[in-house]
This record gives sequence, C-alpha cells and structure tokens, in this order.
Amino acid sequence: MLRFKLKERIADKEFRDKKRIQLQEIAIAIGINRMTLSKIANQHGANVQTAVLDKLCTYFECRIEELVEHLPDDQRDIVG
Repeated sequence: MLRFKLKERIADKEFRDKKRIQLQEIAIAIGINRMTLSKIANQHGANVQTAVLDKLCTYFECRIEELVEHLPDDQRDIVG
C-alpha cells in the first residue's frame, strides 16, 4: 500500500513560509481539482496519476520519497 504524506508536506511548507496553506491554494497552483488533493490527503490507497505526483513534488520542492511511502502488506492494519 502507498501512504501519501501530503499533510506532512503541507505542514513543512506552512512552517517554512510562515503562513497557513489551504488545499484550494495548492490545487490552483498546480492545476488540479481540490477534491483530488483531499482524496490524497485523507483516503488510504488513493489512485493518483504520476503527473499529479510530479506537480506536488515541484510545488513542495521535495523528492518523491518525501511525498509517498510504500508500506508492506503486514503494516496496512497499523495505518488504517
């Protein structure tokens, strides 16, 4: 299972920029629907296109492994 660390990246950017960031602001900046971001942030196993992951990495100035984590099958129950 893939675990998206979108909330962590948002918190890091808020701290760096010293301002609150809304999902709508990110969605507009990278050109995707706010509901897509909400699903990534809140649904386990959300289906996300690689183009969206690329845009998020660019926006947050991070590597893919800072945005997505692979969890072995035996850890699925621990996360959610």
